[in-house]
Parts: sequence; structure tokens; C-alpha cells
Amino acid sequence: MQRMRKLRVSPAMRAMVRENHLRVEELIYPVFVTEGQDICHPVDSMPDICQYSPDRLSEELDRVIAAKVPAVLLFGIPAHKDEMGSGAYDENGIVQKAIRQMKSDKTYRDLIVIADVCLCEYTSHGHCGLVQDGIILNDETLPLLAKTAVSYAKAGADMVAPSDMMDGRIGSIREALDAEGFLHIPIMAYSAKFASAFYGPFRDAAHSAPGFGDRKTYQMDPANGREAMREIEADLFEGADIIIAKPAMAYMDVIREASVKYNIPIAAYNVSGEYSMVKAAAANGWIDEKKIVMEILTGLKRAGANIIITYHALDAAKWICEGE
Repeated sequence: MQRMRKLRVSPAMRAMVRENHLRVEELIYPVFVTEGQDICHPVDSMPDICQYSPDRLSEELDRVIAAKVPAVLLFGIPAHKDEMGSGAYDENGIVQKAIRQMKSDKTYRDLIVIADVCLCEYTSHGHCGLVQDGIILNDETLPLLAKTAVSYAKAGADMVAPSDMMDGRIGSIREALDAEGFLHIPIMAYSAKFASAFYGPFRDAAHSAPGFGDRKTYQMDPANGREAMREIEADLFEGADIIIAKPAMAYMDVIREASVKYNIPIAAYNVSGEYSMVKAAAANGWIDEKKIVMEILTGLKRAGANIIITYHALDAAKWICEGE
């Protein structure tokens, strides 16, 4: 008989032989910034998550600093939307203003600021690219995505994260960044981003639901795993430095295969629907929130994720420091 339980007899023994460890340094916390003043607006479908105007953004950032979470991923909610998504690449856009504000304050200067690059929050139709006759245009969208990434870099972003899923956008963004002298700015690409029902609460938070149809012509079919490897390979060829699998929990097989196949940092995006399901079940007393969250995040590490983007980041950071 192999007595496997010998290595499980105490917390110290279990910790000594543990294969995967969560680290606060690996967490990224998404933050929503909105135009306006004196705004801290709770997102109904995402408990404990709020939209912040720039003048109150420090309230959330102070919590990030206190938790020692090293990075934030910014999403913007503009005051104006149009068919071209011009707010995304406006030098005075909401994300650009937030980045400059953060980088001018020594309290947050060392925080890694990642700017999500997409048009969906800024277009009147809610799609991630330009639209003509009901068709989401690919090539015509690329220059606007590149322009958006450059504007974020100029504002002081440490990294850009294209989430639009247009073909060729990584190459266009890399070329534009390099041409403007931003050779040092890495690209964290949403490479394996699936057309998922798990995004519902995020669209409430970012006001980014499509005005017609869906995003299945550009985001991936949830049934396709091999195709995800092709998407990742294409993004790496075009210059991606980090790749994202999104959502996380239902796509651990994609994370695992990518971690085996590619020698590159892999981020798992523990998305809004995953977060809200845990919060709802915990609020009803059906689950232990801390234990469930830590098990989910550990599962993502075990699958091969090096980085975890999660709305649980601030709580998880505290729990990691507390130990088992």
C-alpha cells in the first residue's frame, strides 16, 4: 500500500509539499473609471465593485496599494459615444486622464497600469469594431485600435491589453507603438477570448453591451480548443508578450495546453460572471467565499496560469497573506 496520507498530516507538511502557490505579485485587479465628478457608483450585478470618477479613483487605488496588488487593468466609461468609438483614442479620454492622474501621484507611481484596448465601451452600437451594414469591419478597425494603444502609452500606461479580437490587431498595435518610440511597452493580448455568457455583469459595469446581434463573428466559439492555439500562435508571431485566456474557469484546458505549448507568460481572466456567481452563492450562505475563491485561483495556477486577472484580487491578496 502507498500511504499517500503521510504527507497530509498537518498544515506544515501540506505546505511543504504543495505543488502550486498563489502569490500576490501575480494578481491584476480590474478597475472601472467613468466621466464625471464625485462618482462612486456600485455595479448592481457585481457586489463590492464600483465605477469611479477620476476625483474619487484614489479610494479604490488606496485599497489596491494596501493589499500590495501590483497592477490594475483600466476600463473606461465615456460621457459620449459615437459610431467611430472616438472616446477610446481621445487624448483627453477618460482612461487617458486616469492614467495621467495616477502617474503624477507618487503614491501610485509604481503601480503597473494596464489599459484595455477596445472600442466597445466607446461605440454607440456597442461592438468592438467599426460597423457597416450590420457587419463588424476588421481591417478598417485596426488603425483605430493602434491609435488607442498609442494614446494610452503617451498618457503613461505601462502595458496595453487589446481585447477586441480583430484579426491582425497585435501586429498593427506593435507597429504603431514602435513607430512612436514605445518599444518598451509590452502587449498583453486577449488571444483566446471566447464568446461567453460569463461576461454579462461586465457589460453592466462597462456599459458595453452590443446594440444589435452578438460578438460571435469575432470572439471565439466556446467549443473550439485547437483554434485557441492558432489564435495564440498568431498573436505571438505579431508581437504579443503575454497572452490571456478568457474566461478562466470553463477554459482551464486552454490554459493548460497553452502553458505546455508556449514558453510565454499566460494570464487567466477570472471574469465578471464567475465572480458574481461566487458572490451570490456566498451571500446566500451556500458556499464559503474564501475557500471557494482560493480553490478557483489555485486551480488556475495548477492549469498553468502565471498571472490571474480577478475581481477577487483585493480579498485574495489578504487571504494569501493569512496562509492556509
